[in-house]
Amino acid sequence: MQIHALGLEDFWEEEYTLIGIHTVLEDYRLAYLLNKNLQICFSKSQKDLEFEGDKNNGSFSIYNFCSKKYGFDWSLIANISKIEHEAALNEFFSITETRTYLIPEEKKVDFFVKISGELNAEFVTDTIKKIKKIEQVITSYSINKNTLKSKDFLIF
Repeated sequence: MQIHALGLEDFWEEEYTLIGIHTVLEDYRLAYLLNKNLQICFSKSQKDLEFEGDKNNGSFSIYNFCSKKYGFDWSLIANISKIEHEAALNEFFSITETRTYLIPEEKKVDFFVKISGELNAEFVTDTIKKIKKIEQVITSYSINKNTLKSKDFLIF
């Protein structure tokens, strides 16, 4: 009986660039400002990215844009899912909030911009500079995807 062996060429890893954004903006407002400043057109995905785990569940909003000019697919992904729970009446606060992170090792990042495709460094640098110019954005920077343990959550 012959066994089929898989080689490294049988596995395909998507090429993408990941940008982290720190902001207090809501997802729809950030998408609007990115559209305005980057001359792109993010639109809300019909379905959020849903996770069900042993401890926590999460729903992360996604906005997508397919660039015909550059041939890249863009995604704006929330890193934080907030779920409110009502506590017992005898407690001081009646509502508690549980936060779940898409990429737990990047808890300070509020949103990720994922650009699929092979990009040159100058394009990424220019994009980050434009994002930083948005007044409500605290900071923005490139993230090395190879250092992330949870990078599989970014494949969708």
